[in-house]
Amino acid sequence: MKLIRFGALGQEKPGLLINGLRKDLSSVFNDWDNDFFNNEGLKKLDECLKNISIYPNVNDSERWGACVARPGKVICIGLNYSDHAEESGMAIPEEPIIFQKGSNTVVGPYDDIIIPRNSEKTDWEVELGVVIKKDTRYLNSIEDAKDCIAGYCTSHDVSERAFQLERGGQWTKGKSCDNFNPLGPYLVTPDEIDDIQNLKMTLTVNGIQKQKGNTSFMIFDVYQVIHHLSQFMTLEAGDIINTGTPPGVGLGFNPPQYLKEGDIVELEIEGLGSQKQVCVKA
Repeated sequence: MKLIRFGALGQEKPGLLINGLRKDLSSVFNDWDNDFFNNEGLKKLDECLKNISIYPNVNDSERWGACVARPGKVICIGLNYSDHAEESGMAIPEEPIIFQKGSNTVVGPYDDIIIPRNSEKTDWEVELGVVIKKDTRYLNSIEDAKDCIAGYCTSHDVSERAFQLERGGQWTKGKSCDNFNPLGPYLVTPDEIDDIQNLKMTLTVNGIQKQKGNTSFMIFDVYQVIHHLSQFMTLEAGDIINTGTPPGVGLGFNPPQYLKEGDIVELEIEGLGSQKQVCVKA
């Protein structure tokens, strides 16, 4: 299944993408949120597929929202691609590097990237996003993580490098600016992905390719990441994990390259859909 949300910012409704058509499921479900995932919502949604034709189509003019509701947490994994670590001149981490970004950064896949005030180093990062299916703590094994995943999506972990690295704080400062996590266009359930650790990833700026990678280069795979996180915190249903980015970020160029007003960013992960954003000033 491909879960979508649509409508004005803050007023999104839940739906499904079926054969290229967006179907409105708001008559049955409130939202793709913690309550939905934690209470067997995906099983109930699967039942709706049997009579999907009875649900109305979404008007083409409706905005695409983030594919899940505002999460409790957005957890990010740093330096999780071996080729990105090499690009950054940093050692391969011995265990996942963990940081968080504000949950209000999550917006639709075609919403603007807002370059913050006083920013000169706003950067791009295409990432595989993972959404948690049920409240999870202290998993006994990596294998157990497979049953904790609601689905996967394309995620854009936008970063302000000066705020992140030069302003005397943790990485959160450079990761939590408004609109810094476009998500979607849809959440793909695990049954539709043959191998989550072999998906192509690309990102372009103004039509010029900047990032090209594959999830096969992850240092810690999706299941290792979930198992590891569960030893330190409760992962709640609907939480988002951004699992790291391949090489080609602006910071890695010599000299570095950063986003400016009017730039157009397009990104895609194989099987998970594409995004497009225009950069505007705050």
